[in-house]
Amino acid sequence: MDGLIGILVFLAIGAIAGWLAGVIFKGSGFGLLWNIIIGIVGGILGGWLFGSLFGTSWLGGIITAVVGAIILLIIAGLIKRK
Repeated sequence: MDGLIGILVFLAIGAIAGWLAGVIFKGSGFGLLWNIIIGIVGGILGGWLFGSLFGTSWLGGIITAVVGAIILLIIAGLIKRK
């Protein structure tokens, strides 16, 4: 997907991933908006770390982004505690 549609799909997957990561990784206390932002950044991180390990489908993209978002939530939670 190219252009604006690709960006919107990427943001949607990141938003879903951030919400799912927030549900899976409870106790981070960042709130829905920050979890969505972390999910979008987590999608980038997950894509970089895992490449196409989970495939290129919507589901694969969401899994990759959720894993990346959970990693970011763990790191952010550790930083927040200090």
